[in-house]
Amino acid sequence: METKDKKITNFNELLEKKYGKMGETERINFEIKAKAFAIGELIKMERKSAHITQQQLADKTGTKKSFISRIENGHTDIQLSTLYRLLEIGLGKKISISIG
Repeated sequence: METKDKKITNFNELLEKKYGKMGETERINFEIKAKAFAIGELIKMERKSAHITQQQLADKTGTKKSFISRIENGHTDIQLSTLYRLLEIGLGKKISISIG
């Protein structure tokens, strides 16, 4: 990556310098982890707005508190079926997916 003397002017340039261009392996891995973190934050925010604990959400969805914690902290991959269970069954929300 040739950004040695070039000043970084936007976030995408920073990501390219640190993780490579879109489509490169290191950048793909970063993007996957970033999305997992964002999903975890969304679940945490919805859980807190529902005023339930991680344990209560785990009990409602047949999982463990430690698993909920790992999801909320972006430390585990989450299957769509698990995402559905947590949001729709556990938190009473509807999932809508868009691809853009």
